[in-house]
Amino acid sequence: MNNRILLSVAEMGGTEQEWIEKAFKDNWIVPLGPNVDEFESRLEHFLGKGNVVALSAGTAAIHLGLVMLGVGIGDEVICQSFTFAASANPIKYQGATPVFVDSEPETWNMDPTALENAIIDRFNKTGKYPKAIIPVHLYGMPAKMDEINAIANKYSIPIVEDAAEALGSEYKNRNCGTLGDYGAFSFNGNKIITTSGGGALICPNEESASRVKFYATQARENKPYYYHNVIGYNYRLSNISAGIGCGQMEVLNHHINRRREIHKIYSDEFAKVDGIEVQQNPSNDFNSNFWLSTILLDCNKIEKSPNEIRESLNQLNIETRLLWRPMHMQPVYESAPYYGGNIAEKLFERGLCLPSSSCLTDEEVYRVLNSIKQVISK
Repeated sequence: MNNRILLSVAEMGGTEQEWIEKAFKDNWIVPLGPNVDEFESRLEHFLGKGNVVALSAGTAAIHLGLVMLGVGIGDEVICQSFTFAASANPIKYQGATPVFVDSEPETWNMDPTALENAIIDRFNKTGKYPKAIIPVHLYGMPAKMDEINAIANKYSIPIVEDAAEALGSEYKNRNCGTLGDYGAFSFNGNKIITTSGGGALICPNEESASRVKFYATQARENKPYYYHNVIGYNYRLSNISAGIGCGQMEVLNHHINRRREIHKIYSDEFAKVDGIEVQQNPSNDFNSNFWLSTILLDCNKIEKSPNEIRESLNQLNIETRLLWRPMHMQPVYESAPYYGGNIAEKLFERGLCLPSSSCLTDEEVYRVLNSIKQVISK
């Protein structure tokens, strides 16, 4: 049988081990250390923006963004419904209530019209505006940030930008993750680059970055003994993991370019298949890293469902994944307010994520393509 093709796996550049060995040699086998400092510096250089704080996960980054904005019990936070649970769960960590909004069909991200409707209705119902907004750049595709920011500014609501999947994606020539008040990245094992597990929060200024570091290291006050005025968290990235990140930064552009190349192959080949649509940048304002290439099926032309295709491909040793099930359809959030139509639900029903690892060969990409064609023709 052919080797298994996975959805999205890490690709090492070759120098990661050197950074790790240096950490062992210098006995920096702890959170913080020179690798962490270097990784933050390299991220800042790539993003063209300072005040990056390396953390243990993208979820931790979103959580600390909400902490910094003072989100707490009795508050509401608006979140894109069509996303992974990690975008929404930190709202509950703070004792606040998520308010979910639908997506628009071009980027599959937060619908600005639904966003404003939610803001107005929540004010009418509660007498106060939501405390924050969490848009997501899903699968690497930038959200319509000009429209979202304009609405956020109109009602003076800060934005925590979930760019977990969007390192290297650009909106109007600006890096995703730098377009809101705070920006969160993930370096999980399946992302564009990895630190094994890790994340980062992009902060608006040096003062806020310093405060995030304070919260991320158990909120210990500057005293000769352990003293705590507020609740803190053990959220800093380890020096070992950051060493992997330093090596990964050296091949980041290669990873981005290769995923875009893979997306182009899928796009060109599926353009010849009636009933399959590959998600594309809506215009030149959007430049996705195409972390995952995704397709939508026309049920009037393709007789098999996305899940049936997924199961058949799995038998052929190819991993694919259904699109995210929207948060307002999750049992854990069934009582949360929701605004919008059924765009997110339709996307979930029709979509499939395709293998997109930067280490895939063209031969493997064509194996995926031909296997899908084979499955839908039966």
